[in-house]
Amino acid sequence: MDDSLNFDTLAVRSGTLRSEFGEHSEALFLTSSFVFASAAEAADRFTSSGDYYTYSRFTNPTVTMFQERLAALEGGEACIATASGMAAIMSVVMSALKAGDHLVSSRSLFGSTLGMFSQIFSKFGINTTFVDPTNPDAWKKAVRPETKMFFLETPSNPLTEIADIEAIGAIAHSVNALFVVDNCFCSPALQQPLKLGADIVMHSATKFLDGQGRVLGGALVGSKQFITEKLFPFVRSAGPTLSAFNAWVLLKGMETLSVRIERQSANALEIARWLESDPAVKRVFYPGLQSHPQYEIAKRQQKAGGAIVSFELNGDTPEQMRANAWRVIDSTKICSITGNLGDTRTTITHPATTTHARITPEARADAGITEGLVRLAVGLESATDIRDDIARGLTP
Repeated sequence: MDDSLNFDTLAVRSGTLRSEFGEHSEALFLTSSFVFASAAEAADRFTSSGDYYTYSRFTNPTVTMFQERLAALEGGEACIATASGMAAIMSVVMSALKAGDHLVSSRSLFGSTLGMFSQIFSKFGINTTFVDPTNPDAWKKAVRPETKMFFLETPSNPLTEIADIEAIGAIAHSVNALFVVDNCFCSPALQQPLKLGADIVMHSATKFLDGQGRVLGGALVGSKQFITEKLFPFVRSAGPTLSAFNAWVLLKGMETLSVRIERQSANALEIARWLESDPAVKRVFYPGLQSHPQYEIAKRQQKAGGAIVSFELNGDTPEQMRANAWRVIDSTKICSITGNLGDTRTTITHPATTTHARITPEARADAGITEGLVRLAVGLESATDIRDDIARGLTP
């Protein structure tokens, strides 16, 4: 599709493949395999590099449409889809690295990502150094001769720390390291890391790309060479595959991505400003607030602050802080208490005992995740109703 088209048009129109029936909406190809006219044709298509469909573990028309649409939105040459965001991280690391290689990563990550880097990949001889994502010098100092990858999540989960993608990308490229950026919190509607120096953009499509909490999915976007020569062979053999049904749901979700994110960001900013004025709240973490330490960087590389607002409750002890956080969460009647985010429905969670519960207390402390921290993923409800729902538990 024409690269000159605007984002909202690409979100609705790009990647569409029509069958001989001329359907208007994207077709859902629920099939495990594809039929060939002859044994010779089957042999050719299993060995050819052409755009043929052979087996849905690695080639499916509905999944292709999702991949092409997301690549268009991120400004990438190609995309490969996976069963989840964690499957995407596994795929890019296992495709690009080997035993003895070194990875430099932000220390501010989703809990499962931290666990995968520190506990799983280390068993295969891939070691990780965790650094402050907001300090480019820390990334530079962490580099070793065997460093082959930089991994960054920005904004971070759950404190919405903002890292300078361009600055970190320059360091990665100076040492020939692959630079991977998790763009889950912003989505391409707010941020396009490839244009800022990233080599690969990673997504948990489960979040904002779907936007309605229905299915799991993941994706990696980058150059056609890396996707086809490195990632595709791994996904084809290992099978962390996105299902055709989930791809179809994600395609429909992306059609409304820009509209949803714009409204959710506006709601989040209103709620963040209100929380910042409440005496029961110690601190608010939101990139759209001028009090955010990386506010200027966020303004430069994001179109808006996003939908995630985290805030820390007052308390003299960790036990009191947890009690205050749990009171806010348990007093809500509208917000959904769940670890997921990116939904049209506002979700609320206590990161220290849910999303980051499986990492060590020391790792949580290093990441700034206290017992008083609450993460709010703002949805499409009335901002006034969300605010009133949270206010119910702010004071005993």
